[in-house]
Amino acid sequence: MSMYTPSYFAKTDLVELDRLADAYPFATVITITDGEPFVSHLPVLYRRDHGGILLRGHWSRANPQWRHSGDATVIVHGPSAYVSPSWYPDKETAARVPTWNYAVAHLSGPLEIIEDESGLAPIVADLTRQHEGNIGSDWKFDFGRDDLRRQLRGIVGFSLRPTRIELKFKLNQNHPAANIESVAKVLADGGEDQRAIAALMRARLGQAHKET
Repeated sequence: MSMYTPSYFAKTDLVELDRLADAYPFATVITITDGEPFVSHLPVLYRRDHGGILLRGHWSRANPQWRHSGDATVIVHGPSAYVSPSWYPDKETAARVPTWNYAVAHLSGPLEIIEDESGLAPIVADLTRQHEGNIGSDWKFDFGRDDLRRQLRGIVGFSLRPTRIELKFKLNQNHPAANIESVAKVLADGGEDQRAIAALMRARLGQAHKET
């Protein structure tokens, strides 16, 4: 499963992926069965592992995706924002049109299914630790409680080590610097996603200035 990525939007630095996956852990998991795509949306744990990348998560056992064999693609959805042509200094002379800026990653590889309690427990513990910590809570899954531990029977875990990684950061790189600066200035006064895109645009612009 490939993604259309013009060369000026493609990224290869995995540090960019680290930041994206850390900030946006709710992902899309796609498998193909009987020639048809099947999609689930769920939180994914991401980490560097032995020189590669490891993704982990779990489905409800009622979700048939865990029975699919072969490769899967995990899509990490970063921030996105609409861009109006009215924000470009050269909007008239260059006949600019609307677009959408965004950051996204596709990670593909074989799924490993995890059903045993010893394999599920670390996934649940790590997901709980990460997301409870993000909201300032100290709630933990108590594996010493039989009633809670029995609930592990209702889920199926997975791990995925990507063999193909595609990073696309569409941030007006095909525009002159004045356009990028102008769009970033407008987006910086917007909502969370708009501000995140503005920060990425300014970071790329600063990097481009250093390279020249």
